[in-house]
Amino acid sequence: MGSRGESMSSDDDLPAEIDFSSGTRGKFHRPNTRLNLPVYLEADVQAYLTALAARKGIQLSDLANDLLKKDIAILETGK
Repeated sequence: MGSRGESMSSDDDLPAEIDFSSGTRGKFHRPNTRLNLPVYLEADVQAYLTALAARKGIQLSDLANDLLKKDIAILETGK
């Protein structure tokens, strides 16, 4: 949708040099593909967690997942 809520179904919004007429729909689609989305931490949070992970001898991603799982468990008990 555009900035004012109008539909973007028209090709009028594309520059003339962009031509999808010979494109193949779904060419790179892989059903049941699991995507790991990046999570961007603020610099101070990343520095703290990186140091903590190093002290514990674990990967930053493992530490972050453990902390988030604990937070999820706390949130679920509060429902």
